[in-house]
Amino acid sequence: MIPGGGQPNMQQLLQQAQKMQQDLQQAQEELANTEVDGQAGGGLVKATVTGSGELRALKIDPKAVDPEDTETLADLIVAAVQAANENAQTLQQQKLGPLAQGLGGGSGIPGLPF
Repeated sequence: MIPGGGQPNMQQLLQQAQKMQQDLQQAQEELANTEVDGQAGGGLVKATVTGSGELRALKIDPKAVDPEDTETLADLIVAAVQAANENAQTLQQQKLGPLAQGLGGGSGIPGLPF
């Protein structure tokens, strides 16, 4: 018989949950500080976002600028930002996925983005 009626197991579970929460917070901080690139038009437009999806930089090659056709430039910008965000989401899944599974990922745990 376990002294305390099984409370040591509950305490162990709480410690594991606290460690997972700390690991998740650390991974989120790493994502916020990691930059990911995306490009469009064969590199004419490049976007840089953080691993958490914040747009940090946008580089436009002068060859992409045609005053008569700003729509194409706008499309290239959107495509580059989308590509960067897709790369950021992949990074998020790599960093946060294992932690979410450890916390029962996808089961509706409040505060988790997945």
